[in-house]
Amino acid sequence: MSLKERLTEDMKTAMKAREEGKQRLSVIRMVRAAIKNAEIDKKSEFGDTEVIEVLAREVKMRRDAALEFAKGNRPDTVEALQQEIAILLEYLPQQLNEAEVRQLASEVIAQVGAQGPKDLGKVMGAITPKTKGRVDGKLVNQIVRELLGA
Repeated sequence: MSLKERLTEDMKTAMKAREEGKQRLSVIRMVRAAIKNAEIDKKSEFGDTEVIEVLAREVKMRRDAALEFAKGNRPDTVEALQQEIAILLEYLPQQLNEAEVRQLASEVIAQVGAQGPKDLGKVMGAITPKTKGRVDGKLVNQIVRELLGA
């Protein structure tokens, strides 16, 4: 079952759940609309890879918004955003932790033969496809910079 089909099935389940599935339903509807808009922009039907990119972008937007709301002392909104992120993460591949990212970054640095900070672009170009949708790009960049001694 593709991710789009899974989202449709989960949306139907949330509709049947009425009150209990209200937030889940709104999040799924929102992400399906985002996918549809991206498909219209690209003028093509999306497969799972592109859907994962859209889901990752939506999670990133919510994480960034949660940080801003936390700065603005809005714990109620932060909590709602965290719940939305939790729902969206169910549709993304298994997330990588910091140790796994460090391991992967070390391997990629050795593969491309990176010597220092000037090779950041080379390393990021090689590691990004392996981490897409599985970890925040900021964390990957930070770890790679640290390992390269930037």
